Amino acid sequence: MRRPVARKLSVLAVSAAMVSVGAAAPPAAGTDPVEKAPVAVGYGGAVSSVDADASAAGIEVLRKGGNAVDAAVATAAALGVTEPYSAGIGGGGYFVYYDAKSRTVRTIDGRETAPLTADSGLFVENGTAIPFAEAVSSGLSVGTPGTPATWQQALDKWGSEGLGTLLKPAERLARDGFVVDDTFRAQTASNETRFRYFPDTAQLFLPNGALPVVGSTFKNPDLARTYAELARKGVGALYRGDLADDIVDTVNHPPVDPSSGWKARPGDLSAEDLATYRTRSQAPTRTSYHGLGVYSMAPSSSGGTTVGEALNILENTDLSKASEVQYLHRYIEASRIAFADRGRWVGDPAFEDVPTKELLSQRYADSRECLIKDDAVLTSPVAPGDPRNPAKCDASGTAAPTTYEGDSTTHLTVADKWGNVVSYTLTIEQTGGSGITVPGRGFILNNELTDFSFAPASPAVHDPNLPGPGKRPRSSMSPTIVLDQHNKPVVALGSPGGATIITTVLQTLTGFLDRGLPLVDAIAAPRASQRNAAQTELEPGLYDSKVKAGLEAIGHSFKPNPEIGAATGVQRLPGGKWLAAAETVRRGGGSAMVVRPAS
Repeated sequence: MRRPVARKLSVLAVSAAMVSVGAAAPPAAGTDPVEKAPVAVGYGGAVSSVDADASAAGIEVLRKGGNAVDAAVATAAALGVTEPYSAGIGGGGYFVYYDAKSRTVRTIDGRETAPLTADSGLFVENGTAIPFAEAVSSGLSVGTPGTPATWQQALDKWGSEGLGTLLKPAERLARDGFVVDDTFRAQTASNETRFRYFPDTAQLFLPNGALPVVGSTFKNPDLARTYAELARKGVGALYRGDLADDIVDTVNHPPVDPSSGWKARPGDLSAEDLATYRTRSQAPTRTSYHGLGVYSMAPSSSGGTTVGEALNILENTDLSKASEVQYLHRYIEASRIAFADRGRWVGDPAFEDVPTKELLSQRYADSRECLIKDDAVLTSPVAPGDPRNPAKCDASGTAAPTTYEGDSTTHLTVADKWGNVVSYTLTIEQTGGSGITVPGRGFILNNELTDFSFAPASPAVHDPNLPGPGKRPRSSMSPTIVLDQHNKPVVALGSPGGATIITTVLQTLTGFLDRGLPLVDAIAAPRASQRNAAQTELEPGLYDSKVKAGLEAIGHSFKPNPEIGAATGVQRLPGGKWLAAAETVRRGGGSAMVVRPAS
């Protein structure tokens, strides 16, 4: 029997140490730094993102009467300006929407796709997989972008404003500029070497040949013009016409500085690939957790199935009464098992027979949960089970590896005054994407195809994530919305971080729902990430703690990770109020805003 949540979640509003109710949007014009706040509580709707200018763009739309979908598109477009190494119109993502009128959740799969000419040997040369670093900064890594099509699809289905109106804040931001912060400079610095391979990228992001200075104003007039073109012509301009031609030419003939010595392998993207790209409207995944409905993305993302399976594994454990060591032990082991099944079973369902329903069944989770012992640790890699034919405590078979996924992704969460909610994760893959800027257009192309497996890990195990013609690479993005027993929102959240997205969302959910942490504290809590590997990654707050020793006594092994994820979320409160929450420290802290702050 499923336990109901044993307390009113509305009381988990704000940490007493971190109350901030004054984070409404500043005036839109100007380039003065916009103050960040990790928490905001108030009325009229809420926006949470990693960037204050982007959150302000969404709040501007809400203030003018737009709904959550409108605000999400405006926020995402602004992130394409201020977070160009994480997202933009050269990438893709997953859009999860709660409709307050029908009390239902819908999703859009806006994942990038491989060229129609791609096959399983896309990243193989002379019988050997191409080195990852060489594949990333090349045309070979670029998939057909899905972000602009996602925006249009969301607006056509659920929006109330036209794309042209919603692009105006981002166009203004690109034209007038934003203030460079430490994070933007650091991300530029980490990419400086490969940015210099591509003259257009270097010219844009290394002004006057140097790193952007913290406190200076960064402008992107090319992107402003591109947004203006999309506003006039619609997103079809990116998939057909001059802009589409520019993308195809850039991918197939990467504009490399000859003096750099860099060999940027060409891609094989065609005008047909762009013209035939379509988003997928599909049902969300749904998991019942302690009487709540947890909704997320179905494959091609593995986020919904993997978070959902892990929650089902944890369903019969009362994490609210567990010690910190017991809680983290159970969370880590559930993650380990769910990742074992992810690697074997999840890929693009247009190409693979993905047992989504079975992976999310409580019967299957119970057959896997019994592998967990209170006084011992599973040895990774754990073998997958068979969700179609569950065998209790089965640990036989051959494990599938976890492929690398870049962490240059961003997440935004929005709610409006009518109760609609959007949880949207978008990306260009790793920090700086492919490193290739479309000349004269102001945006970087993704390297999303490197999310595919480069080659089969074992001839004995089918790999559902090998490349194929028009195939979507497996993702870990996990935009999530939780509903109560009346199908009303409790919380919505998500995170960037490659494969660590899944563990970040899982840990934040259990911290908030089970451990009783206010949302901002659940987001700020030091993270652990286990992805069916020999060692679990720990942020410093856990790696340097006494809890680590308690876990090691059981048998856990750890390695440090300085920063995992950068989550945002919104929480519904009584009386039409919303709480927006973001990071306090990670990525320089996030930006939570509401339309009208509560007094």
